[in-house]
Amino acid sequence: MITTPSLAPTPSRAAARSASDLLREWRLRRRMSQLDLACEADISTRHLSFLETGRSQPSREMLLRLAERLDIPLRERNTLLMAGGFAPLFPERALDDPALQAARAAVDQILTGHEPFPALAIDRHWNLVSANRVIPLLLAGVAPELLAAPVNVMRLSLHPQGLAPRIVNLPEWRRHLSDRLRQQIALSADPVLIDLMKELQDYPEPSEAKAGADEHPASPYAAVAVPFQLATEQGTLSFFSTTTIFGTPVDITLSELALECFFPANAETSAALRALLPD
Repeated sequence: MITTPSLAPTPSRAAARSASDLLREWRLRRRMSQLDLACEADISTRHLSFLETGRSQPSREMLLRLAERLDIPLRERNTLLMAGGFAPLFPERALDDPALQAARAAVDQILTGHEPFPALAIDRHWNLVSANRVIPLLLAGVAPELLAAPVNVMRLSLHPQGLAPRIVNLPEWRRHLSDRLRQQIALSADPVLIDLMKELQDYPEPSEAKAGADEHPASPYAAVAVPFQLATEQGTLSFFSTTTIFGTPVDITLSELALECFFPANAETSAALRALLPD
C-alpha cells in the first residue's frame, strides 16, 4: 500500500460567525425556504426566523436537528455547535488511531481485494490516503513533484505534467471531475476545494478533437457512465469507476473518506491488468 500523511485539521473560515448566521447561510445554500426547513425540522416558521435573526438562542439539540435536516457535513456541524456556545460533538481521528482500526482494516481489504484493478482512498480535498499496488504502475511519465505527499488526485489527473497527456478522452474526463468538484463545493462550501477548482480551471483546455481519438471508440459504458481511458504501454485501458463511502459515520475522518474503485470496461483492459499484476 502507498500512503500519505493525514492533513492536520484547519480551523473553519466560519468559526468566528454566529450560529444564526451559519444557519441562514446553510439554509440558503441548500435552496430551502424557512417554511421548507421549519416543516422538515417540525418547528414553527416563526421560531426558525427568530433563530436566524438571533432573537432566540438555539439549544444544542436544536442545532443538531437543523444540521441534520440541512445535511451539514460533520466538520461544519462542530463549527455550528461552537458558534452556538457548545462543545464540538464529532471527533476527528487519524486513520491509524486504535479507535479506527476496524475501519482502516476494511479500507485495506477493499483496496487489496480489488487487485489487479486500480483502487484508491482519498480525503475531502482529494488527497491520496491509500492505494493498492496497481496505481503506481499506471503513473509512468508523471512529474515527480506531483507525486510528493500529499498527492492530490485531481491535480495528478488533470495537470499537464500529470496523467492528462495520456488520458484519451481528456475533455470528457475533465468535465466529469469538474462536475464532481462543483457538487462537493455546493455541499461543503470548503475553501480549499474552491481554490482547487480555480487551479484546475487555469490548466490548458484540452482539445475536443484530440489527436488519435478516432482510433479509440467510446466505451460501451459511455452511455451510462463516464469512462476513464488511459494510454499505456499495454495499450489503451478503459475503466468505469465506483465511489464508496462509510455509512452513518460519527467520526469526521471517516465521513470525509471515499474509496474510488476502477473496473475494466472491456475484456482487453481486464487481460492487460491481469498480466501487469499477476497473482
